Amino acid sequence: MRRDVFQAIADPTRREIINLLAGHSMNLNSVADNFDISRPAISKHIKILTECGLVTINKQGRERYCEAKLDSLNEVADWVEKYKQLWVDRFENLDKYLGAVQKKVKKSKSKSKSKSKSK
Repeated sequence: MRRDVFQAIADPTRREIINLLAGHSMNLNSVADNFDISRPAISKHIKILTECGLVTINKQGRERYCEAKLDSLNEVADWVEKYKQLWVDRFENLDKYLGAVQKKVKKSKSKSKSKSKSK
């Protein structure tokens, strides 16, 4: 079954595994040594990462080495970028609105000061 890359990054343990493997390939035992969970649990996380295409496993002798394949994260980056631009636009509009409100408040204060001085 091919899983979605978003499933892979949804779990903090899998995100940490990706971080570990991003620098260099590691054997399964070395990966598991970085966590306080069982080796079978790490194997399940690695399996999900493999199904998502974020990790490949290569056999070298009796060892199995995990290697990160981060190209699949481009899908996530594209999705995030779309919403990032949406929020940038919203914050810019909010900034303009707050600037206009601030100007009105300043005008109102200056008018009330000048009225009180003229009395």
